Amino acid sequence: MIDSHAHIYASEFDQDRDQVVQRALEQGVEKILMPNIDLDSIQPMLKTQAAYPQVCHSMMGLHPCYVDSNVKQTLDIIHSWFDKHNFVAVGEIGIDLYWDKTYKAEQEMAFITQLNWAKEMKLPVVIHTRDSIEETLALLRKEQDGSLSGVFHCFGGSVEEAKAINDLGFHLGLGGVSTFKNGGMDKVIPHLDMNYVILETDCPYLAPVPHRGKRNEPAYTSLVAQRVADLRELSIKEVDRITTHNASQLFGL
Repeated sequence: MIDSHAHIYASEFDQDRDQVVQRALEQGVEKILMPNIDLDSIQPMLKTQAAYPQVCHSMMGLHPCYVDSNVKQTLDIIHSWFDKHNFVAVGEIGIDLYWDKTYKAEQEMAFITQLNWAKEMKLPVVIHTRDSIEETLALLRKEQDGSLSGVFHCFGGSVEEAKAINDLGFHLGLGGVSTFKNGGMDKVIPHLDMNYVILETDCPYLAPVPHRGKRNEPAYTSLVAQRVADLRELSIKEVDRITTHNASQLFGL
């Protein structure tokens, strides 16, 4: 299995990171992909990759919640890292209007800028959306010239939204929300195109049932896989095979 979205470089894992990686491997999670969020997360992320080079792979991008009035300078620094290190994706990027709409214009500029980096570097993008699916899709439709690929991570939307995302050539990242009793995903997952589904945890956030409310970790990818398997009436082995293939292809692993 591949956990396609995990912040295991975060301070929440500083006390037991070795054990967390070991538990993931024991559950059959062989690759852990780490999205960057801001300037402060770069060094911890690269240090984590250096400690587990066979398992952990880094992305580089600016998360929309960390966009502010200094966005141009921040993007320049983020962009400079692509000359220093190989990254599997541009991410995590996107638009988040849930907490604060103050920097909506700056978020959109940062999103488009980073989409253009992805085109130039032929890398997939990892997209974060919160209260912004329509805005994100509208910008993506303008920018999609056939060369963009990527994933809408932490997908919790409708069948119609899933289809709109797939029509643009993008994957859906399923995580802990898929296991929530009132998350609504039990009505959606049976209708998704499995060619576009990948698994993730978004740890330390959004732990799946039965660990909801506690710290999430990559080992729990298997709980998401089991939920998808149950809802699709497939074996977990088949879900593992399909999603691992999809993620491997998307991120060039």
